[in-house]
Amino acid sequence: MILGIDELLRLVNEKKLIENLSDRELKTPEGAGFDLRIGELYEVVGKGFLHIESRKTPELKLVARYDKEKPVRVSLLPGKAYVMKTVEKVNTPENLQGLIFPRSTLYRSGVVLRAGVDAPGYCGDLFFGLFKFGDGEFEIEMGSRIAHIVFFEVKGKSNPYKGQWQGGRASADEEEKQI
Repeated sequence: MILGIDELLRLVNEKKLIENLSDRELKTPEGAGFDLRIGELYEVVGKGFLHIESRKTPELKLVARYDKEKPVRVSLLPGKAYVMKTVEKVNTPENLQGLIFPRSTLYRSGVVLRAGVDAPGYCGDLFFGLFKFGDGEFEIEMGSRIAHIVFFEVKGKSNPYKGQWQGGRASADEEEKQI
């Protein structure tokens, strides 16, 4: 069952389900979830690997960061891969799982947002992949609403997230053993 906005707002206020929500989301959210904003943008550079026992993520080069005081705009370039971090942070209890979806302006503009799940028990920043396909550039202002998260109730026992990305780091600085 998808949680409704009244229950989500209660969890935001009582349990800090999502921190740093915009006033818009706190006062007049749409649908049955919250819009998330782009807070940092990184370009993916260098090489990485994913093996059965170990992994190394490519280097991430900071391109832009949201600043409440002044607009920061950047262009996503065709054929480039990016990683973004949201302004918001989550504190997902073990009885919920969040699913993240792109806002439709992105795919209408030739931008793919790759997101996954916000696992039960995960706390920290959210990171998504962005890729610009097609010929033209796409300008985005940092702090813009870019994704939408909805929360589902988990019936029965869940296994809380215990992976190495807990807390919200952007990449692995060196090769690491997978747990």
